[in-house]
Amino acid sequence: MTEQPATYAAAGVDIEAGDRAVELMKAWVAKASRPEVVGGIGGFAGLFDASALTSYTRPLLATSTDGVGTKVAIAAALDRHDTIGHDLVGMVVDDLVVCGAEPLFMTDYIACGQVVPERIAAIVKGIAEGCVLAGCALIGGETAEHPGLLGPDDYDVAGAGTGVVEADRLLGAERVREGDVLVAMGSSGLHSNGYSLVRHVLLERAGWQLDREVDVLGRSLGDELLEPTRIYARDCLALIDEAGEVDVHAFSHVTGGGLANNLARVLPPGLGATVDRASWAPAPIFGLVAELGAVARDDLEATLNMGVGMVAVVAASDADRAVRLLGDRGVGAWVAGTVRRAPEGSAAVTLVGRHP
Repeated sequence: MTEQPATYAAAGVDIEAGDRAVELMKAWVAKASRPEVVGGIGGFAGLFDASALTSYTRPLLATSTDGVGTKVAIAAALDRHDTIGHDLVGMVVDDLVVCGAEPLFMTDYIACGQVVPERIAAIVKGIAEGCVLAGCALIGGETAEHPGLLGPDDYDVAGAGTGVVEADRLLGAERVREGDVLVAMGSSGLHSNGYSLVRHVLLERAGWQLDREVDVLGRSLGDELLEPTRIYARDCLALIDEAGEVDVHAFSHVTGGGLANNLARVLPPGLGATVDRASWAPAPIFGLVAELGAVARDDLEATLNMGVGMVAVVAASDADRAVRLLGDRGVGAWVAGTVRRAPEGSAAVTLVGRHP
């Protein structure tokens, strides 16, 4: 018996489906553009006109890459894929803005077990919408089909972004001073970190279903867990661009590791910070994870953002102004603590008090 010739399609890779996915996503990518973008998608590399950087005295390029972790498992379980891209953009661009950089462009990478054009297009739609919110362009990406490595409905997403900041406006630990004030910015929920713990507690340990209506949440568990990550990039840039009205010294993007660990990354040697838990009430989802999983407070705070997605470290005299400006932009913000001297060997960040 003569065997049929082997083909790429028979091995599980559908090139035609990939081409259709590209056609479906083109309209969304076109929305996530900037004047500096040269050409469109379909080339081997995305092009961005860097001539605008000549207006900078000493432009520094900033770059960041990230994914969204096991939150994709929630999107896959619900077969809702048009918000996970918001999470990806938030994870990338809000790392860039921490140093004061304006996000310029992003590229994405989607690995899947089987290319379903409509699903890929939905993922890219979310990425493009996130880029619009961040003010950056989506200039390229890659979709890879990995049969045998990933199941037909499995996928993962990752992205990389580039931004620019004037050297003498670079933010970070070098600018932070004793007496500075911590202005916290509210998160939209869990964002995209700690989902391995959240899934273990709520879905496996408690046995809850994603379609379960949860009174304290005011919606289904699935809706809560898919709430997109808040994107702070434009809000942070607005804060530092207020014609000198707000003296911002540093930002801390609260992602994996929680508030204390991420805040410690922008504190110089010899200085620490005190954060007052009594200054805010975390959303109910955090309490549910703690209660149903009997999760110790230290573990919870070292895993989840607990309601704070970004922190601005500002001069004390400008704290109230920063809170007001962020509030005017629709970002819940409040004074959460201060920068202090830290004796050698002491914790860089201390959380005190109890949440209301």
